Amino acid sequence: MDSLIAASARALAAGDALGALKRVALREDPPALALRGIAMAQLGEHPRARELLRRAARGFGDQEELSRARCVVAEAEVALAMRDFGDSPRLLVAASATLQARGDRVNALHGRVIAARRFLLLGRLDEATAVLAHVDAQGLPASLAAVAGLTEAELALRSLRTADAQTALARAQQAANRAQVPALLIEVAEARAAFAQPAARRIGVDGEQLLRLHEVEALLSSGALVVDACRRGVRAGAAWLPLARRPVLFTLARALAEAWPGDVDREALIARAFRTRRPNETHRARLRVEIGRLRALVSALANIEATARGFVLQPGGGQQDVVLLAPPIDGEQASLVALLSDGAAWSTSALALAMGASQRTVQRALVDLEEAGRVRAIGQARARRWLAPPLAGFTTILLLPASLQLE
Repeated sequence: MDSLIAASARALAAGDALGALKRVALREDPPALALRGIAMAQLGEHPRARELLRRAARGFGDQEELSRARCVVAEAEVALAMRDFGDSPRLLVAASATLQARGDRVNALHGRVIAARRFLLLGRLDEATAVLAHVDAQGLPASLAAVAGLTEAELALRSLRTADAQTALARAQQAANRAQVPALLIEVAEARAAFAQPAARRIGVDGEQLLRLHEVEALLSSGALVVDACRRGVRAGAAWLPLARRPVLFTLARALAEAWPGDVDREALIARAFRTRRPNETHRARLRVEIGRLRALVSALANIEATARGFVLQPGGGQQDVVLLAPPIDGEQASLVALLSDGAAWSTSALALAMGASQRTVQRALVDLEEAGRVRAIGQARARRWLAPPLAGFTTILLLPASLQLE
């Protein structure tokens, strides 16, 4: 490699995109085009970066399969930074396989990390976990090890495994400190700060208490009967009963949990579940039906008993307490953010069903949340899905796709 290419590569590895551009800005050979593409990506000029990387891949041709595969991996990372999921993932899989077969383990692992982050951003958590299981961070460059650690931390966080998330973040912090790339250091710091934010409220007989993520995890594993208004379901230890698609039943469960250890008047339950101020015999009959459905669903976790004035929730299976877990603040937007916090992709209709609101009302709230950066959307029209924002941003670190290996 010539001295300008080598100097530009070293500048990129240190996060100095402008310094790298100064050395290759006027060159049109494939290695220089690739380096310019990486530099433009680090500066946030993703469409231009994509164009340069494609030109570099064409310039390398069939005779330089390894370099072309590195360009494909780099372009996939740029597409991910653009949140463009239109391209088939097969190209990335094929490029990673080529790199592995040709002995370029680092860039092959880099491709797998990109694939995992792609699945994570699409809300396909099981697939992201499966890909990351084949990523061994041992011996990786510091910058890539930091990105892998951030990805593992977000996956653990979405599954509410806070100890695993903290461990992964610690590894990411150590790797980012070694890499000394400013953008990576900022991302890790932002991810760590997320753990200090209130994640939910505990509402019980002793009042309300704000909880952080590790406290939420401890509560859910405590054995108490938890009516979870964040994810819309009922939990007792390892048992989980989702009620997001049964809004009337969840409303009844929440009302009973709020009143525990007391009971709830039938008229109050009708008003909350059916949204009427003038209950009649039809509503009372419907309440009996819905209470019967809820009693059957939660029979393994709790009992619902009739009283003179209404109904009362009685924990079963050795649970001592009933706790309501609610979003940290009240309101429609807070409930939407809480529902999306599991990392899965939700349609507008599913969110409307879980919220017990019209799709138009939910759409307006989602638009406001998207403008504030609190939710994000993928797809168009009927295929549009809504997700929580990622734990951290997406630093385009891009390992060098030319015939260069920086250690």
